[in-house]
Amino acid sequence: MNAAFLVLFFLAAASATPIEPSGAVQRLAWLQGCWELVSPERTVEEVWLPPRGDSMLGLSRTVRGDSLSEYEFLVVRERGDHVTYEAHPSGQPATVFLSSSVSETAVVFENPEHDFPQRIGYQRSGTDSLLAWIEGTRDGRVRRIQFAYRRTRCARDPAKRD
Repeated sequence: MNAAFLVLFFLAAASATPIEPSGAVQRLAWLQGCWELVSPERTVEEVWLPPRGDSMLGLSRTVRGDSLSEYEFLVVRERGDHVTYEAHPSGQPATVFLSSSVSETAVVFENPEHDFPQRIGYQRSGTDSLLAWIEGTRDGRVRRIQFAYRRTRCARDPAKRD
């Protein structure tokens, strides 16, 4: 399956009307949609599909200039008493993080055995802002990297007219 098809699929599905699922993943419905962080050095985009089948799918990409520097496929789903966050970064093996807290406005996932990060979090701030972060210990130092996202319009198929 080609990458352009996957991106178009994610963007089209993110703008679709969600079906109301049940379960813990539903509490994370506030993540759905398109988010963007723009700085002079890079643009980071994250797209989350609405909850369905006790799961959410996400896609992230970081672009520096005209070049893709990082990408990640994400799966959030229920597993027993936890919600899991499965990160598939830039073609590397997947890493699974377990929820340590889940609410209608924030979620934190942890994997203390992972090299870096050991924690991943998201916190909604109003309807158009999302703070995401990764944190943990690397080379004996505690590090936290934040992503202050703004909601953005999901891309539309240029062949279609509104």
